Amino acid sequence: MKKKLLILILCFLFCSVSWGESFISPIGFENTDENRRKVISFIVTNVKESYSAIGMDDPATLRMMEKEELRCFKELTKVKDESLLRKVIRDYCAIGMCNYNTILMMYNEQKRASNSELEW
Repeated sequence: MKKKLLILILCFLFCSVSWGESFISPIGFENTDENRRKVISFIVTNVKESYSAIGMDDPATLRMMEKEELRCFKELTKVKDESLLRKVIRDYCAIGMCNYNTILMMYNEQKRASNSELEW
C-alpha cells in the first residue's frame, strides 16, 4: 500500500495538466490502426511533457514510461466495470492526473475497496 501511495503522489507531482493530444478513453476502444496511432501519439506526447518538466527526459526513461503507459492502456480496455472506470477517469483527469498508469492503479484500488468492509 505504501508503494502505491508513493506512486500516486509521484504521479500527482509529475503529471502534466496541459495535454498536447486528446485523451483516448479505453472504454469502447476500437482496435484499428488509426486508433492505435492516436493512443501512441497521446502517450508519447504526454510522457515527454511530464518527464521533461522534471528533467528526466532521457531516452531510456521516456521509452520505459511509454511502454508502461501502453501496457496500462491495454489492460484498461479489458476492465469489466465500465461505470467505475468512467468515474475514475473523470475524477483523475479533472485534477491533471490523466495518464493510464494512474487510472489503472486507482481503478484497481476502487474495485478492491468496493469489495471490502471495515473490520475490527
